[in-house]
Amino acid sequence: MYFRRIRELREDHDLTQAAAAERLHLQRSVYRRYETGEREIPVWALLALAELYRTSTDYLLGRTDDPAPPRAK
Repeated sequence: MYFRRIRELREDHDLTQAAAAERLHLQRSVYRRYETGEREIPVWALLALAELYRTSTDYLLGRTDDPAPPRAK
């Protein structure tokens, strides 16, 4: 599921949950719930996660296996 990708990306970027949450202006407990799938990720947070991890929302959601961000047209 998509929440696994969020954890993998965070670890790949050498961030703690606390550091990722701080960059997104969230409490760590809220970020943790996103990673564990206990809480739905709102659209604004999904967009912020894609920007933070330099990937696409489609990758975060599991709609593609290509982590590369979309190219500008």
